[in-house]
Amino acid sequence: MSDSEGPVKARKSRRGGGRAGRRAAGGAPAEIVPYITRNIPYYEVLDEEGLALIEANAETILEEVGIEFRDDEEALQIWRDAGATVEGELVKFPRGMCRSIIQASAPSEYVHHARNPARNVVVGGKNTAFVPAYGSPFVYDMDKGRRYATIEDFQNFVKLAYMAPSLHLSGGTICEPVDLPVNKRHFDMLYSHMKYSDKPFMGSVTAPERAQDSVDMCKILFGDDFYDENGKPKTFMTSLINANSPMTFDDTMLGAAKVYARNNQACVVTPFILAGAMSPVTVAGTAAQTLAEAMAGMAFVQLVAPGAPVVMGSFASSISMQSGAPTFGTPEPALVLYVMANLARRLGVPFRSGGGFCGSKIPDAQAAAEAANTLVPTTLAGVNFALHTAGWLEGGLAMGYEKFVMDADQAGMMCTLLKGVDLSENGQALDAIREVGPGNHFLGCSHTQANFKTAFYLSPLTDNNSFEQWESEGSKTMEQRANAYWKKQLSEYQAPELDPAIDQALIEYIERRKAEFPDSNI
Repeated sequence: MSDSEGPVKARKSRRGGGRAGRRAAGGAPAEIVPYITRNIPYYEVLDEEGLALIEANAETILEEVGIEFRDDEEALQIWRDAGATVEGELVKFPRGMCRSIIQASAPSEYVHHARNPARNVVVGGKNTAFVPAYGSPFVYDMDKGRRYATIEDFQNFVKLAYMAPSLHLSGGTICEPVDLPVNKRHFDMLYSHMKYSDKPFMGSVTAPERAQDSVDMCKILFGDDFYDENGKPKTFMTSLINANSPMTFDDTMLGAAKVYARNNQACVVTPFILAGAMSPVTVAGTAAQTLAEAMAGMAFVQLVAPGAPVVMGSFASSISMQSGAPTFGTPEPALVLYVMANLARRLGVPFRSGGGFCGSKIPDAQAAAEAANTLVPTTLAGVNFALHTAGWLEGGLAMGYEKFVMDADQAGMMCTLLKGVDLSENGQALDAIREVGPGNHFLGCSHTQANFKTAFYLSPLTDNNSFEQWESEGSKTMEQRANAYWKKQLSEYQAPELDPAIDQALIEYIERRKAEFPDSNI
């Protein structure tokens, strides 16, 4: 967009000036582990015959049923030119067409750059990145209860994500700041990610022009580093492009996808499915439909910009057949997740799914059980981009402060699980066994003394003391401990440094763009 040229030109005179500002200051974990590389096998629930059947059924859906691309004539023309059959807004695809387009140019992994290069995330392969929850209009904490989210809440969650070693991105629309106009709040949300964290982040997708604003703000933030040595944009955003299931993409999502693809920013193409309402009630039917929708979206991105990063997404929950309400943490969505992760590996693209889902309204036993029943399959299946890892309450309607730090703690445990078994000399610990011998204990031996600080995952929240000590300290519940912990984290937060000239250029861009059109709540 031409209206971005002023701030972009201004940054040229600051070549290299922002590099020091991209390093984390205090208030962040001392050890930066930007993403996880798994050292344990994948858990798979279908054999070759079962997976091939799902793939064949997805091809049948694409060929016989088709996918609607609504209100976007350019998208329809792109498909005509590629050889698909276009009937009004319905597109039907020859068998194998979408798969061949994806496999011809979509990268199997890509680098999602952060303003602190030490926090760059490699998305795909054997890597996993945990990402906060996304899109809630409400927030919850045990002091104030459930309420509409504000920009202050949004900033708080960015800060908490920045301080959580187990969360690898600061997220996207962590919550909706409803105290800001709908058509302008994307500026403040994106600026919060850029200002209060130096981890990677997601871009706006609620309108094509908001996606373009996201790209233009990244050009200011990253300056000359925005382009690689060949003049191609690096990838600084991984953004969520939802299918309007069943079997539909709307013009909003298509418009945002085109903007991001043409600027080499990653698109997570995700069918949003509540099985029984937006897909069949069966695991196999839901998986086939999900694959068909996702392949159509990813192939479209590749036709727009061959080689642009894409992630195959799967969001599949079930519903109560009595009330119609979405349900979470149940076995059927876990089976869909396992199947879709395997299908993504066979297709050769990164995979997004899972998180810490629950239907509970507060961070209680239901929330913990349902979240764990999603997070464990997320980990075992091999999800690369685990959106909704932390904070999800009430079926996604609320972002919980206590739930956020509880989920981040669980994600930390999954990080340790994915490391697998240490088979080094230290890990085998034969020297310790020789030193201690039969009938003695290991507490004082040299191996234990050398390893005790890092031997086991240490939760900042759980209480493992005696009943008497727990009682003497106030008989605090997990929710109460989590409440104190997130407050402590925010009180100790220190922002990562940001070059003042870059900060000022971002503010000037936002002020100018906001002044160009009136406030609106659509």
